[in-house]
Amino acid sequence: MTDPAAPSPDQAVPPPGCPAHAGAQEDAVALSGLEYQQTPSQLYRTLRREHGAIAPVVLDGGIPAWLVLGYTEVSYVTSHDELFARDSRRWNQWPSIPPDWPLMPFVGYQPSVMFAEGPEHQRRAGVITEALEAIDQFELAHTCREIAEGLIDGFAGSGQAELMSAFAHALPMRAVVRLCGMPADGVDTDDLVRDLRISLDAAEGDDPVAAYVRVMERMQQLVKDKRDHPGPDITSRMLSHPAGLTDEEMVVDLITVIAAAQQPTANWICNTLRLLLTDDRFALNVSGGRLSVGQALNEVLWLDTPTQNFIGRWAVRDTQLGGRHIKAGDCLVLGLAAANTDPQIWPEGHIGPENSAHLSFSNGEHRCPYPAPLLADVIARTAVETLLERLPDVVLAVEPYELKWRPSIWMRGLTALPVSFTPVVQ
Repeated sequence: MTDPAAPSPDQAVPPPGCPAHAGAQEDAVALSGLEYQQTPSQLYRTLRREHGAIAPVVLDGGIPAWLVLGYTEVSYVTSHDELFARDSRRWNQWPSIPPDWPLMPFVGYQPSVMFAEGPEHQRRAGVITEALEAIDQFELAHTCREIAEGLIDGFAGSGQAELMSAFAHALPMRAVVRLCGMPADGVDTDDLVRDLRISLDAAEGDDPVAAYVRVMERMQQLVKDKRDHPGPDITSRMLSHPAGLTDEEMVVDLITVIAAAQQPTANWICNTLRLLLTDDRFALNVSGGRLSVGQALNEVLWLDTPTQNFIGRWAVRDTQLGGRHIKAGDCLVLGLAAANTDPQIWPEGHIGPENSAHLSFSNGEHRCPYPAPLLADVIARTAVETLLERLPDVVLAVEPYELKWRPSIWMRGLTALPVSFTPVVQ
């Protein structure tokens, strides 16, 4: 579940004799480097100009893949599971993949809803959907506001804060663990929150594998506790579903739900706050300006979507896509950020933030299950609005150009968002 950092600069395409080179094209582009980290949109434009809607790329260690850049092409791939499926065991590159490959947490097959297909995926996704549908969105907003108030209380008196760690990451994590039926606070829950952060977004010195093992152990205990003592929560509803998930299925699907809710939502919150604090179009009415907050949230999904690229889909058989010959077992990386800014859908170069037809929650049967996007919007919107209401004069503590994007080709998020404001006396 760890979100890997970008590969080191010395990683290069292997020589033609290397097994990993099989299937790679000579003009393939390595998905790495500062260009991706800070200005990925420029690189997407370059790839689109040189290769069209489908670009040959190499992943960590020189492993070949296809990056799907076009809006129409991403929509097609995600809508045709009979051609491009989710079970990664189809991959024709497995003989070249080392056990410690950095992207293994994303492509290594697990018996989870993420890799299930056909009726099995419908069964597993149906359980999650029904468990999420039972969440009262007004209660969720109240819960998130309560969490936000508590987090803000922790730094409001100081007049300064680093919002990425102290607010944007913490709020959705605490909200989702509470929805899953864990205590609102306490050492055990705090430990889980920390381990989930490490397993999803490891910093230097962290051990994401050990953290993930602890997360699994905690989920196993949660499933056991909820079988014995069910409650009004996601876990209990999944356990009582007629589909009859096993404990193993419950654990991996719960981790999927929590991971999908935390990292993307945290970056959505932070990227939106960055937009509100740096763009003059929002400067006059961000405080309490609910319409502006809604516009900013949607614009971020178009222009700085938290999930830039998603790995992936695997070709079921030889086929053609965007003028390219895709071989059976080839890996396709979904370029969600590139698709959202495809000039074919925005011919005037103007992104319309009022339009919500972005692909930030993917598309097709394996898209983020309903009503998860609506719940994520409640969490993100409540977080941003509460912060602006409590700290109406909040400003960046650094120049906008000093903000650094996290070195990842997968997630779009800042390493830190330092702000200052008038201290609030509690």
